[in-house]
Amino acid sequence: MQERSMADDTEHNPKLDENPGSNTVKDPNDWTTGGEPMTGAQASYLKTLSEEVKDGEGYEDGLTKAEASKRIDALKKQAGH
Repeated sequence: MQERSMADDTEHNPKLDENPGSNTVKDPNDWTTGGEPMTGAQASYLKTLSEEVKDGEGYEDGLTKAEASKRIDALKKQAGH
């Protein structure tokens, strides 16, 4: 078995790609888990963004992952992120 060097790990890092492949962006409506309840991280970020742009209706309990993602995207645009 050939050992990998540290250089092997730094040659290409897909996390740093400026233009990642098209399969990395998927419409929330097409998510297989989009109907599940939003995650804690989504809820927290959505609450923070809602407060930042002073949108009292941006955050709402009971959203799905897909609904939360769409609202986060809209609030990020509104906040200039």
